Amino acid sequence: MIQTTRACIFSGLLLLSGMGWGQTALRAWNTHPDGYPVTEAMKSFIAEVATQTKGKYKIELFSNGSLGDQPKAVAMLKAGEVDVAEFNSGPLSDVAPGLKAFNLPFLFSDTTHMFRYLDGKVGDHLATQLQASGFVVLGWYNGGARSIFCANKPITRLEELVGQKIRVQQSDVYIEMVKLLGATPVVMPYKDVLDGLQQGKVDCAENNMVSYESTGQYKAAKYMLQTNHVISPEALVVSTKLWDRLSDAEKAVFKKAGQSSALLMRDLWEKRVATARAAVLKDGVQLSNVKDFSPYIRKMSPLYGKYMGDPSVRGELFEIIGNQ
Repeated sequence: MIQTTRACIFSGLLLLSGMGWGQTALRAWNTHPDGYPVTEAMKSFIAEVATQTKGKYKIELFSNGSLGDQPKAVAMLKAGEVDVAEFNSGPLSDVAPGLKAFNLPFLFSDTTHMFRYLDGKVGDHLATQLQASGFVVLGWYNGGARSIFCANKPITRLEELVGQKIRVQQSDVYIEMVKLLGATPVVMPYKDVLDGLQQGKVDCAENNMVSYESTGQYKAAKYMLQTNHVISPEALVVSTKLWDRLSDAEKAVFKKAGQSSALLMRDLWEKRVATARAAVLKDGVQLSNVKDFSPYIRKMSPLYGKYMGDPSVRGELFEIIGNQ
């Protein structure tokens, strides 16, 4: 009888060992599908954390917004219901206003230009602000360069957008930018853009090349003017609730894995942009380039002036403009 009992206890211990004795389960969120650069970079992060902590942290990735949309995910992160997430600059700029500078149009020439600031003291300052509000930045991801595409006519110059109805996200910067270009901004959910273009509710929309291709929006709007008007970041973050529980050694592991995943994401993104560009060109999309941006930068003067007058944004804006 005693031998039987000991055998049962031993078997139970083996079972617990196989289930991950002492293992901590975490949840990660993003809004993108499997195979997307963000998702693949997060998988790399998860694998590195598991390896470097010898399996102590098992992170389950919930992609494609399966736990809810971004506003819900932000709330879940703050509540500790989600531990790791990848957010665009929208909700992050609510608590780190300096990030709004990175949403201003025609500010950066390319993503390398943008990351020069994010990977330096500007990014460190923003990360400090974000941590005070519950977000610990592990790495800055690439949000892509946004351009304008239209369904109703070829667009080869920004002047040809005058009078056009352009879909924008709910953002004061984007709404004002479109007005300054002489067009009419139409706020519309991202999921409704394709139908909006097909049904004539909007004439044009704006987004990055990867989203333009992956959503099939290029099939309805075959004329793209490559304005790269906004080049903005996203961020891989963990909750301060999780961060405060980690040892110093574990924090170093998470930080290193986050930075590695950010570099991987940026590389995957550039490759995905090239693939998307080739795909839309093959399908007959007409791409036009802006030859001289100076007239459009001058058009944005009221927008720059507004944010230069905001003390919570002015510092980052001065740093960027003053070190071009």
